[in-house]
Amino acid sequence: MSCTIIVGGFFGDEGKGKIVAHIAHQDRPSIISRGGVGPNAGHTVRIGEKEYGVRMVPSGFVYPEATLMIGSGVLVDPRVFLHEVDLLGVRERIFVDGRCGVIEEEHIARDRGSEHLRKKIGSTGTGCGPANADRVLRTSRQAKDVPELADFVTDVAQDINSALDNGEMVLLEGTQGFGISLYFGTYPYVTSKDTSASQIAADNGVGPTRIDDVIVVFKAYPTRVGEGPFSTEMTAEQSHKLGIEEFGTVTHRQRRIGTWDGEMARYSAMINGCTQAAITGIDRIDPACFGVTEYDRLTKKAKDFIAQAEEDIGKPVTLISTGPEISQIIDLRSEL
Repeated sequence: MSCTIIVGGFFGDEGKGKIVAHIAHQDRPSIISRGGVGPNAGHTVRIGEKEYGVRMVPSGFVYPEATLMIGSGVLVDPRVFLHEVDLLGVRERIFVDGRCGVIEEEHIARDRGSEHLRKKIGSTGTGCGPANADRVLRTSRQAKDVPELADFVTDVAQDINSALDNGEMVLLEGTQGFGISLYFGTYPYVTSKDTSASQIAADNGVGPTRIDDVIVVFKAYPTRVGEGPFSTEMTAEQSHKLGIEEFGTVTHRQRRIGTWDGEMARYSAMINGCTQAAITGIDRIDPACFGVTEYDRLTKKAKDFIAQAEEDIGKPVTLISTGPEISQIIDLRSEL
């Protein structure tokens, strides 16, 4: 039995999808299940010459042997879900918990029509906030009530726990990041529920004693989309000088760029119960590290950064991303 949770340590967009994909190919999980809010967060997928922002299907779909699931704590937009299922060709191996809340068209309209959510908070406009509000009021539909989802409905909690009982490996994939958690983030500039590791476990019906590892993913240069405090934010001029310019997967809004925040990393690691950390974007600390796959080939500047990150986080950095491709990574987990 092995159950690992992967979550974002800053404000989202840390590159969790790549870390999930790498671990999936290396550890060969039988199930990759998603927790989190809903289709207000995504990861970029390249198909042919085009890139798509995938918002519902777990990013671990790139490992073809895994069964994909969406836990009961997640909101499902049937239109987005069905489109992605066909786009990615995963119809035969993806399932949705029947208790998932459903995002309706009117939730999206309410989200986009709210002056408070749209302008002050900087909502993604995907309907998640209003849908979660209706879920709390017990007025929203569940996935099992939607005919179009009938072929995909299962009891995700039962399936995952049965897999663990059989000694199988399970990956639980979080979305967004710690800094926009409803409970621990920069309220009110947060998402509509918690995003920490304990919430991802609960979203999938997995008890805390069944979790073996929590990998928290941190970006060397943190980013944030939308409104809200960002204590280490640099100016656009500074980020452009560093050659850093990014846009959100869902909203396509330009991301705000900041420098490493050791204090936030430490607090995030504590709340998430971090057992090991991943650092992405080390090639932006020193471009000479681009594509490196061995720790000894990192430059002194990069190694010094990793050492400081480990001191801040209080746990070992075992995964170091050196570029956008899945293969561009240093994996030190076997050295623990």
